Amino acid sequence: MQFDQLKRREFITLLSGAAAWPLAARAQQADSARHIGFLSIVHESDPEAQGWMKEFTQHLQQLGWADGRNIRIDVRFGAADAMRISTAATELVELHPDVIIAGGLAAAVALRQQTLSIPIVFVHVADPVSAGFVTNLARPEGNITGFTNFEFSIGGKWLQLLKDCTPAVSRIAVVFDPTNPSWAAYLRTIEAAAPSFGIKLTPASVRDATEINQRITAIAREPNGAAIVFPSPVTIQHRETIIAAAAEHRLPAMYPYRFFTVDGGLMSYGALVPDSYGRAASYADRILRGAKVAELPVQQPTKYELVINLKTAKALGLEVPATLLATTDETIE
Repeated sequence: MQFDQLKRREFITLLSGAAAWPLAARAQQADSARHIGFLSIVHESDPEAQGWMKEFTQHLQQLGWADGRNIRIDVRFGAADAMRISTAATELVELHPDVIIAGGLAAAVALRQQTLSIPIVFVHVADPVSAGFVTNLARPEGNITGFTNFEFSIGGKWLQLLKDCTPAVSRIAVVFDPTNPSWAAYLRTIEAAAPSFGIKLTPASVRDATEINQRITAIAREPNGAAIVFPSPVTIQHRETIIAAAAEHRLPAMYPYRFFTVDGGLMSYGALVPDSYGRAASYADRILRGAKVAELPVQQPTKYELVINLKTAKALGLEVPATLLATTDETIE
C-alpha cells in the first residue's frame, strides 16, 4: 500500500512538472523575445498608417520575425501633435527596445532627444544631415540611420509638373506647416524655378483645418491659381480637408504622395512610402542580428512615381496633355 502511494505521488509530481514545463518554456521564450518600438507621426485610425505598419510587419515576417513569437512590437502614434509625439517618444525609450522605427522627421527628432544609445531607423526624413542626425550618409555616426523620402530639389519638379498639367496657372500657393523644419528648403527650390515658368508664389502656412480652409479660399479668390502641398504631419493628417477645399474652390493642386491623389487630389509626385517601411524592416532585422548603425548607410528613394487623378481633372475642367500622360506612372479613373 505504501509502495502504491509512493508511486502515485511520484506520478503526480511528474505530471505536474510536465504540465508546468510548457508554461515555463513560453515564459522563457517571451523573456528572450527581441523588442521593437514604432513611432508614427499620424493618427492610428489613418488607413495609410495602418498600411505602413502592415508593410513593416510583413517584411519582418519574411525575415523570420513574428510579433508575439520571437519579437514584441510596441507602437505609438503622434496624430500630428508635437506634444503627443514627444510623450510617445519618451514612453518608447523608457521601454528600452532593441531598435525603434521613427516614421517621420518629428518622430525622429523626438526620439533622438530621448536617447543617443538605442538604435533608431527613420523613414520620411528629407535631409538627415541638415536635421543633425548624421554627418555622413554613407557611414552614419551615433545611433540613427534610415531612409530619406525626398531631395529638396523635388520642389522644382512639383512646380514643373503642375504647370505642365495646368498651363494657364500663373499663381501658386505653397501650403506648408511652419513647425516642420523642411518647408523652407522646399520653398527655396520652388522660388528658384518659378520665374522661368512665369509663376508668382504665395507662401501659405497652415497648422490646422481652419487655417487650411482660410488659405485655400484666399488663393482661389483670384483666377489662374493652384497649390503645391508640402509633406508634413499636418498636411498628411488633414489631407481630406485640403483635398475637399481644393475641390470646392476648383483649385488644381500638386501633392507629395500617391495617397493624396487616391483620396481625390489632382496629382502627386513622390517616393513610394510603403517601400520605405519594407526597407526599414530590413534594417531592423540586421540590427536585431547584431549589425551596428554605423554599418547601415542612409539610403535615398529608388523610385519616384507620378500619379494623376483623371476624375478630379475632369471635375476641374482640365484636359491633361497627352505628353504628360505618357510619363505618368499611374492614372486614377
